[in-house]
Amino acid sequence: MSENIFTELEWRGLLFDHTEGTKDLLSGRKITLYNGFDPTADSLHVGHFVPLMGLARMQRFGHTPIALAGGGTGMIGDPSGRSEERNLLSVEQIEANVAGIRGQMAAVLDFEVKSNPAKIVNNADWLTPLTMMNFLRDVGKHFTINYMLAKDSVKSRLDRDDGGISFTEFSYMLLQAYDFYELFRREGCVMQAGGSDQLGNITAGIQLIRKLTGEQAYGLAY
Repeated sequence: MSENIFTELEWRGLLFDHTEGTKDLLSGRKITLYNGFDPTADSLHVGHFVPLMGLARMQRFGHTPIALAGGGTGMIGDPSGRSEERNLLSVEQIEANVAGIRGQMAAVLDFEVKSNPAKIVNNADWLTPLTMMNFLRDVGKHFTINYMLAKDSVKSRLDRDDGGISFTEFSYMLLQAYDFYELFRREGCVMQAGGSDQLGNITAGIQLIRKLTGEQAYGLAY
């Protein structure tokens, strides 16, 4: 086994990109990190495999993983990697899907180990009570439209002749950024990991944490 998780991910060819300071962070101390999984179906799919195994590898190297079930963001739909709008799911469908993927996460992550037990959280716990006025004042004011339009997940949709993006999906980036901030505040979570299509959303969360707290957070993409 490699001496640290960063070297391990590089050796396995799993490291797509990362923010500045990530290598030193993972080499220097044990951290809490998270990866989000939106419950768009009642089962995890093959695209979730690498990020979920990434959390498991992080845990084996002594880091504390948080698997976020997107009970809130799943009601909106992530435009990343999509050429068209997602169909919106009902609250009942989302809740059933969250229950389904929780069990699958529990089969991969270790929730019993005493040193660094994994945790599952549901972002509906903080997104559902969040009012529109507070969201716009506390989150929206920290992002310019130009910044959001420059993200690949948005640009790819706007560049399509038959495309476009709804305000609903356009706001997804800010909701995910708020997730990172909430986990930073609640759990001391300093890193978000995700697939390569999530890099723009990850860096948005890093920016929000810096704006609201003055602290540094980190991101890693597979």
